Amino acid sequence: MQSESTQVGLMRFEAIGTQWQIDTPEPIPQTLRTALARRIDEFDRTYSRFRDDSLVARIATTPGRHEFPADAPPLFDLYRRLHSATAGRVSPLVGGSLDALGYDRTYSLRARAAAPAPTWDDAVAWDGTALTTVRPVSIDVGAAGKGYLVDIVGRMLVGAGIPQFTIDASGDILHSGAPIRVGLEHPLDPSKAIGVATVSGAICASAANRRAWGNGLHHVIDATTGLPTSAVIATWAIAATALAADGLATALFFADPATLEQSFDFTWVLMREGGRVEFSPRFEGEIFR
Repeated sequence: MQSESTQVGLMRFEAIGTQWQIDTPEPIPQTLRTALARRIDEFDRTYSRFRDDSLVARIATTPGRHEFPADAPPLFDLYRRLHSATAGRVSPLVGGSLDALGYDRTYSLRARAAAPAPTWDDAVAWDGTALTTVRPVSIDVGAAGKGYLVDIVGRMLVGAGIPQFTIDASGDILHSGAPIRVGLEHPLDPSKAIGVATVSGAICASAANRRAWGNGLHHVIDATTGLPTSAVIATWAIAATALAADGLATALFFADPATLEQSFDFTWVLMREGGRVEFSPRFEGEIFR
């Protein structure tokens, strides 16, 4: 996706395996830049399954009760809701499924037999502060974690007296200020757009061509089968928070949008296999025909 940008207080960096850009109408102080880098690293040390020293790396080897940071509940609460809304197809327990397909800590990209994720109630219990596991489980919060980190960064900007900003974490965008127009990149041709969305809040995109390898292998995994999905090839979700938008962009691969709209306040666009584009009746923007 491409968004409008002020680029006055411009900050570009790489974090959690992707490129970030923060634009503000005023300079970003060095003290805030340092604080943002520290907070992002703390998030990574909690949730990255690619780090040996992370909390989820420990959970992958050691069953028991594991305390999470104080700001973890919204992330796990959203996952619980998405798990229910998609009949278990969206799950934070999908890390082992990704490992089996080769998207592992060493990026081997060598697929083995598909491995469905363990079911939530059989493997874990979340009590609001801690996750209790009955056996080692591999957690991957890629379906919503990046969006939540975008929200955390946004709150830090507001707390530092910078209420207007645009954060773009490679397709997860949070904007505070007058509405902006965001181009919806064609998943099969990055030089084209399928439309433009008007956004005040968050818009997140997910596409099967991102983080793809092998024959039909990509990162959008059905937790119930351990296999990549194929019926939908790209989604965009617009919501008040990047956490919700990110999680819903993933859920759109697995659930009927009308069903999701019964439980979540958001608008959406999706492209099905074959190129047909569908969008929410409340979508604000333009879809190119």
